Amino acid sequence: MLLVSSYVQAADVLVFTDQKHAVVAPNDVPVIHLDAPAEIEAELASELPADSQRAEVIVRQRLGDGGTELQARLASAYQGVVDAWHLGITKLPAIVVERRYVVYGDADVSRAITAIEAYKRGQQ
Repeated sequence: MLLVSSYVQAADVLVFTDQKHAVVAPNDVPVIHLDAPAEIEAELASELPADSQRAEVIVRQRLGDGGTELQARLASAYQGVVDAWHLGITKLPAIVVERRYVVYGDADVSRAITAIEAYKRGQQ
């Protein structure tokens, strides 16, 4: 796998995607799955009874059993959605560099970073 360019630190790169859009990214680049909240909610709602009162008890139990790990997963999942919204992400996958430059539709992070760097050089 190609490394993130020396001009761009991995901390300056964010990748937004979902399970339908696989990406190739270095291990140190955060990949944010915008469908993660729905996946967690589906886990919590899995095989619930039709009786809404019993279902509520089971979901509350699952939330309690998940403890701080589940809370952290939920917080992280929803924070990713907030970050995407804040950055104005409109399509997936989206590779964002320095919270300023974005490449849509490219599943290869290294290639997208190369394109952004070429654009930046052309602007100087």
